[in-house]
Formats: sequence, structure tokens, C-alpha cells
Amino acid sequence: MIFAGAAVNAAAVAAGGLAGLLLKRWISKELGDFLTQGLGICVIFIGLQGALEGQEIMMTILSMVVGGLLGHWIDFDGRLERTGQRIQKKTGGADGFAEGFVSYTILVCTGAMAIVGSMESGMSGNHEILFSKALIDGVTAVVMAASMGPGVALGALPVFLYEGLLTLIASTAAVWLTDPMIREKSCVGSLSIVMIGLNMLKLLKIRVANFIPAAFMPILFCLFWP
Repeated sequence: MIFAGAAVNAAAVAAGGLAGLLLKRWISKELGDFLTQGLGICVIFIGLQGALEGQEIMMTILSMVVGGLLGHWIDFDGRLERTGQRIQKKTGGADGFAEGFVSYTILVCTGAMAIVGSMESGMSGNHEILFSKALIDGVTAVVMAASMGPGVALGALPVFLYEGLLTLIASTAAVWLTDPMIREKSCVGSLSIVMIGLNMLKLLKIRVANFIPAAFMPILFCLFWP
């Protein structure tokens, strides 16, 4: 099944989110913050690993600038947050619903593992990367749902749609995607993971979702890059 990787990843997010809600009474805010800090360091590490795969520094910079400007103009971060707030109202106004939904959605939908894993699933039918990502996302969901509420579990929907769409695109457009495109695309996406980690550590407050278009800029730039 071509969407097996995306489906397992989404199921892990939902299960982890629900488990976090059930274990909430045993996971204090202090413990949740402490574990989140540890996960933040891990997220930064994962992001740096992926970013170091890039070989075209100028392309990375241009992708961040052009993609960031586009994302700022469209305001992906604001749209995601408003969507979460609307759902929050319809579900009775659960505390932190919008924050949990937006933060977790960005965390699991942006970066090298989601992009490369989905492409691997679409191009070769190998779901190993997405299965590994599912384990990481599930554990992260437990901790984040315990401190940020049910919005985390709802992240399963955008995870499946995002990875499923990438898998479908990869299966039909594999012939046109070159190794440099995939490599540089993963590099820029991994920088967004670093931003997520910095936000988790509360060192900065970056509107990371507005940088989502940046991850797709290398595909365009590679067509004209010397």
C-alpha cells in the first residue's frame, strides 16, 4: 500500500496524543517542561544533521529568504493558528488546543524525515523511514499532549494529508526529481526543525510555519542553478 508509511505515522500521532491525555495526571507541568527541553535539544540535533547534507549555501539562503517572504505574505502560521482556534471553540474551548495543534503539526510535518520518508515511500515503496518517524512522533505526542492538550492528537490529520500528498507526488513525479533537488529541499526543511527546537527551548519565538514554502524553493532553483 503506497500510503502505509503516512497512515502508520498518523496512527502513532493519534495514539500518542490520546495516551498523553490519559497520563496527564502523572506528567506534571514541571516534568513536561523538563522532557520538552530534552526533546528540544534532540529536535535541534536532528535538524542540524539534515541541514548539513546541503551543499549549496547560497541556494539555502535564497530559499529561506524567498520562501520566508512568500510564507509571511500568505501567513501560514496565522492561518494554522486561526484554524486551531476555530476547532477549539467547536470542541468547548480546551486549554491550549490551538497551541498544541499548531506546534505539533509544524513539528511533525516539516523537515527531512517527513520529506525524504514520503518520497522514499512514493518512489520505491519502502516505508522504513516513515515507520521510524512514527515512533519518534508517537513518543513526542505523549509528552506534548500531556502539557498542551488534545490539539496534539488532531495533528494526525495534517500528518496523513501532508505525507500522503508528498508520497503521491513522489510516485508520479519521481522521474523529474533529481538528487540535488531532494538533498537541498531536505536541507532547507531541516533548518525549520532547528527553529522548532529553539521554540521548544523558549529561546526564541519564531513563526516557523511561515517558512514552509522555503523547503520547496530548492526544487525551483535547481532548475536554473549552474
